Amino acid sequence: MSKLLSSLLMLVSIVLFSSGCANGYGGYGAPKEIIIDTQGVNMNAYYQDLADCENYARQIDVASETREGVVEGAVVGAVIGAVVGNHETAERSAGAGAVLGGVKGNKRARHEQERIVRRCLRGRGYSVLN
Repeated sequence: MSKLLSSLLMLVSIVLFSSGCANGYGGYGAPKEIIIDTQGVNMNAYYQDLADCENYARQIDVASETREGVVEGAVVGAVIGAVVGNHETAERSAGAGAVLGGVKGNKRARHEQERIVRRCLRGRGYSVLN
């Protein structure tokens, strides 16, 4: 079981490191550029509003959501592996579940950040096109 634990800890470290390095534009995971209709828009005010909206989005803790996904995935994977096989199958399934769960948790958190930025900009009167 210690081999499983050390494998999971290494996997969690890799997923968390990856999520920290892949923050993308603005450090919150939104697309490289949000496209708005710029007709009649004061771009200096827009960039300030965009920065404010990005700060709201940063309240979603991507690392925490990723960790939760890793743990949930590992547990589900281990249970499924134990049901259909032996302890080795359970260990492999837990590892695979941890990876998939971490990716899913990370993606879910980043999607929520993106939604926050878009809603915030729309709320401030911008026509968000993408």
